[in-house]
Parts: sequence; C-alpha cells; structure tokens
Amino acid sequence: MAGNFSFDQLKQAVSNGEIDTVLACIVDMQGRLAGKRFLAQYFVDSAHGETHGCNYLLAADIDMEPVPGYKAASWSKGYGDFVMKPDLSTLRRIPWLEKTALVICDVLDHHDHEDLAHSPRAILKKQIQRLKERGYIGYFASELEFYLFSETYDSARRKHWQGLDTASPYIGDYQIGITTKEEGVMRRLRNEMEAAGIPIENSKGEWGPGQEEINVRYAEALEMADRHVILKNGAKEIAHSEGKAISFMAKYNYGLAGNSSHIHNSLWSADGKTPLFFDKNAEWTLSTLGQQWAAGQLKYAKEFTWFLAPYINSYKRFQAGTFAPTKIMWSEDNRTAGFRLCGEGTKGIRMECRIGGADLNPYLAFAALIAAGLAGIDEKLELQKPFVGDAYQASQLPEIPKTLRDATETLANSAMLEQAFGEDVVEHYVHTARWEQFEYDRRITDWELHRGFERY
Repeated sequence: MAGNFSFDQLKQAVSNGEIDTVLACIVDMQGRLAGKRFLAQYFVDSAHGETHGCNYLLAADIDMEPVPGYKAASWSKGYGDFVMKPDLSTLRRIPWLEKTALVICDVLDHHDHEDLAHSPRAILKKQIQRLKERGYIGYFASELEFYLFSETYDSARRKHWQGLDTASPYIGDYQIGITTKEEGVMRRLRNEMEAAGIPIENSKGEWGPGQEEINVRYAEALEMADRHVILKNGAKEIAHSEGKAISFMAKYNYGLAGNSSHIHNSLWSADGKTPLFFDKNAEWTLSTLGQQWAAGQLKYAKEFTWFLAPYINSYKRFQAGTFAPTKIMWSEDNRTAGFRLCGEGTKGIRMECRIGGADLNPYLAFAALIAAGLAGIDEKLELQKPFVGDAYQASQLPEIPKTLRDATETLANSAMLEQAFGEDVVEHYVHTARWEQFEYDRRITDWELHRGFERY
C-alpha cells in the first residue's frame, strides 16, 4: 500500500506519546509539499476528515508570489479556501523528523468537494481513471538525480551559489570508494525512506562531482508520484540535519552534468499480474499495445515537454554529449535517446523517457506520458524503427524544444492535451509557463553583468 501506517496505528501511537505531530500536505504546482503541522491529537480527533488552505497555493510562482491572470484564483475573487482532504492510505511515519507522521491530501473545491481539476494530484488521478476504464494499470518509476554539497543552504546563499564545495571533488560515477565518503547522508536516505514506506532499490554516484542517483521501487502511478515528492522533501531535510545541502536543479553549473528524472513506464492488467507490453513473438518483444503507447509518446513529445521541463533552467540541461537527450526518438538501450527501451525480452519490458529533469512535478509528468500513450493507442500509431548510433550527431531527427518559450507554445497549441486534461487545466499551466518566461525576461542576470558592465 501507499503508506506504512494505518489510521488505527496512528491513534495508538498518539495515545502512547510516540507521535505528536502530523504533517498534512498537498502538492503544489512546483511539485513541493505544502500544508500544515497538526498537533497529532487534534488531527486524530477532527482534522483527519478535512482541513483547508488558501487557493493561491495553486496560483503562485516558485517564490510564493500570487500570479495575476489565473481564472481559478485571483485578487478579484478574494483568494478563498480550498479543501485539503487527507488520503489516509498515504499515512506514514517520517523517521528523520522526531515523533512525526505525514499524510498527503487531495485538493477539493470548497463548494462541491470535487477534485480541483488543476491540482497536480487530480490531473494524474484523471488519467489513471482513463487507464482503469480500459482495464489497465500504469506502473511507473522515476529515477532522481541530485548534487550533494559540503555546504549548508545558508553558506551556499552567502557564496551566491558560486564556488560551492561538492561532497566529492571529482566525478565518482559508480565508484564505491568515492561514494563511501558520501554515506553519512546517503545511508540515512536509503534506510529512512525505506522505514517511511518508500522502498529504495539502490543509490549510486552519478556523472558529476558529488552527484547522486537514488532509485525507488516501481509502483502504480499515483503511489510513485507520492513517493517521489516525499523523497525529494525528505532528502533536503536529511541533508540539512547533517549540515549538508542538496540541489535538484536541472543544471546548476554550466560545466557539469545536469540532474535528470528518467521515468520508466509500462501497462499491466487490472489485477497487476500480467505485463501488457511483453510479447515474446513481437518485434523487440514489445507488444502491439506497447508499440502504440511508445509511438504516442514520441508523436506528442514536443507538446508535453513543458511537463518534463517547467523552468528556464530546465532547458540548459539539453546539451550534446552530457547523457541528457536532445532529440525525440527511441532506441534499444541507447543513452543518447530521448526514449529508451529497457528490459527487452523480459516481463519487465518498459519505455524510459529520458527527457525530464529532477525539477519536474511527477504528477504532471506522469499524467502527460499517460495521455500521450493513450493517444497512441487510440490512434493505432505505428512505432518507427529504433534509431541506432549517436543521436546527438543525427541532424535529421526531431529536436526537443530548446527553450521554455518554444515548449510553452507547443503546449498552448496541443489539442491532445486539451482533450485529455481539459481546456481550463491546459490554460492554467500555459499561464504558469508564460509567467515564468516573463519573470526571467525582465531580470538582470550575473552573466549579463559579467559580460556587459564594462564592455557595452
């Protein structure tokens, strides 16, 4: 199940004095946990039914500034409440915080108590329902990469995020010796996430100094998205308690590898027992259903790229020769590809989307991949032949949008996403993307000052 702690167990733990705080959290548009810390006894007595929050939380930018122009929430509408409805199946102990439990809440309309359509969790739940209606379960796994620094967030801020000391001084990709030096944080992260009901398969060094990758056991799409956001939040909290800092920026340093969030995805039967992508007699052992799913993701990749790369910085990661993709194509086990077929010849066969950065919101990313995959099935698309070779050098291949501005406009014109998500939902996130671009366009960067203060 999603959590590791039943409501009855919570009541007993509160009675025994083992739990005194419950975090009731929604997921905001940026994929962050936002909510309230409840006195545990009050949560057990009353707030487990519902609580409330200001609806600007899903109409604000990453700086928590209310953004003008949203239909769903605005100053003219008074920024009223929405309902935060705890999903008690997500209840879990949080070992890295003293006497604390956490629950993820759905966001409901204050008047009719229906899912708020533009909330990230509701968007994913709608796509999961579309799968369920066809007899499918979508299994997902997102790999998360991040940089670990021998700095606190305060010391990094004082240095203006320049010249930071990484946990290791050189690249230690897969190297056990160098990653042993990082075990103070990484061992806690693996073990305490496991204790919180988030099964960790492994961690490893990545292709940057102090860069890490942590891999969570695959799960049904909603549960995996819940795991993803709790892991990101918990990783920062654990690092902070160890006097360290973690960054999930897609590209924190021009000269170093970016942070990705590769997303593995496949369909299984409704009972979760039969893999629907595996066909030992099919080409690449990928069933017709799997081929159509993959073809849909390829066809609509430009239209949903924003859901995988939502910030200006996200597009700095797409650089040739860095293990980040630049082209929209698929290959068999080829890390230059935007999409890679994994597990060929086994029941674990799946598509890996390599476009997303660690800054994505998993609910939005998973929902977009499901919508595109279902479009491929509905349209009975034929999967093109796999690309062979170095995709970075293949000029004939379609490119991933190079900028936030490009990705925003393809999103704005996507009939497929409008049909899958609803017109108002797409408009909400197009507005989000355009605000991010507007904020960047009017700011003065360190690069501009360095280049032009004297020389212009």
